[in-house]
Amino acid sequence: MPSVIVAGGGLAGLATAAALGSAGFHVNLFEARPFLGGRATSYELPGGERPETIDNCQHILLRCCVNLLDFYARLGVSADVRFYREFVFLEPGGRRSVLRAGVLPAPLHFSGSFAGLKFLGLRDKMGIARAMLAIRRERLKRNDLDRISMLDWLREKRQTERAIRRFWSQVLVSAINEDLDRMAARHGFQVFWLGFLARRDSYEMGVPDVPLGELYNVRAWEGIGNVTLHLRAPVERLEMAQGRVRCMVAGGAEQSADFYVSALPFERLGALGLDAPALGHSPITGIHLWFDRSITDLPHATLLDRTIQWMYNKGDGRYVLVVVSASRGLVEMPRQDAIELAVRELAEFFPAVREASLEKAHVVKEVRATFSAAPDTELLRPGARTEIPNLFLAGDWTRSGWPATMEGAVRSGYLAAEAVCAAAGQPARFVIPDIG
Repeated sequence: MPSVIVAGGGLAGLATAAALGSAGFHVNLFEARPFLGGRATSYELPGGERPETIDNCQHILLRCCVNLLDFYARLGVSADVRFYREFVFLEPGGRRSVLRAGVLPAPLHFSGSFAGLKFLGLRDKMGIARAMLAIRRERLKRNDLDRISMLDWLREKRQTERAIRRFWSQVLVSAINEDLDRMAARHGFQVFWLGFLARRDSYEMGVPDVPLGELYNVRAWEGIGNVTLHLRAPVERLEMAQGRVRCMVAGGAEQSADFYVSALPFERLGALGLDAPALGHSPITGIHLWFDRSITDLPHATLLDRTIQWMYNKGDGRYVLVVVSASRGLVEMPRQDAIELAVRELAEFFPAVREASLEKAHVVKEVRATFSAAPDTELLRPGARTEIPNLFLAGDWTRSGWPATMEGAVRSGYLAAEAVCAAAGQPARFVIPDIG
C-alpha cells in the first residue's frame, strides 16, 4: 500500500491519519509537541501538591457534528463523551431559563421551552421565530450570505437589541468564535440550521468526560493500525524535485513517502515554502478557577450580559472553567486582572462565589485559536488539493464546508484523505454528509 506523511497532530491531521490508516495506507504522523490534539488538547499544570491536568479550553460538540462523532468512533472513545439535553441560560442575579426539546417534531421541537424563556420578552421571541423561519427559507436561496455579516442579516430581519445580545450573539459567538459584525452570515445560518432546526436531537451538547488528550491516547490508535505517531518531531521544511515533494524534513531527518499532507496552521505554510491564505485570527480565553468549596451544581451554563460567556463545571462545583470567545478585549489584559474579572462576574450568577476562597487560577489565551470567519473570506480558504500533485492540505481553515470547529477540522482531514486516495488510484469516501 502507498505511504503517507502527515505533518501536524491536531484534529485535522489525526482525522487524516485515522481515515488513511483504516484504508490500509501506511501513515507516519509528525507532531512538534509531546502530545496530540493541537488546540483541542490537555496538559498537566506544573507545581502544586496535586498536579492538575487541564484542557487548554473547553471544547464541546453537538449531535450534528457527524464527522467528529465518526472520528471518535474510529478511536473507540465515543463513550467518553456525555451528551446533555438542556441549555441553561443564566441572568445576572441567578435567574435560570432552560431550552430543551419537547414532544413536537423538528423544527417545532423547541416551541414549548422557547415560549418559557424568561430572559426574552414577547417581542424578542416573535422576532426570533420569524428569523428562524427565514433561515429555513433563505439558506439555499440567497447568494450573498458569504458577503454580508450575520449582524447585517439580523438587522435586516428587524431583530430587537435584546434578542441580538442575549440570544443570537450568545449562541453564535461561542459556536464560531467571532463577533456578529465580523461573522459571515452563512456560518450563522449553518449553526442554527444544523444545530437547532434540522433534527430534534441535533442540538444536544457533548462534553468529554475525560481530559481531551485522553481521547487520542496511544491505545486508541491500536485499533486503527498502519499509523505511527512521532511526537516532539517538528516539521521543518519540504524538499522538492521535479515538481513534486521529494521528502519532508521532520524531527531533524529526511522523511520520505508517496504522499504528503500538511495539517499545520495556515500561518506555518510560509516556512514550508507554500503560500498562506490571507486569513485573520480570532482569540479564545479560558480561565480555570479552583475554589475551596462548591459554587454550583450545574454542569454548565451560558452567562448573559457579561464578559464571561460560558461556565463549565469541571469538578464537583469547586473547579470551574469560564470561557470568553472572540476575546480580543482580554488579549492584552494582565493575568491577574482577567482572573479578578472572571471571579467578580461569576459571583453575579453564583452567589456562593462570594463566600468561597479562590485557591488557584490559570489563564489560557489562545490568540490564534481560530481563523476569523469574516465576510468575503470563504474564497480564500483553499481546498485539499494543491498545485503539487503529491501534496495535500488539511486544517479547519481549509474549505471544509464548516467554520473553525472540531467538526470542521475532522471534515478537512477526511477530505484530504479522500484526495490522497483519489491520487493513489484507490477512491474512497470518508466524509459523512451533514444531517440537513
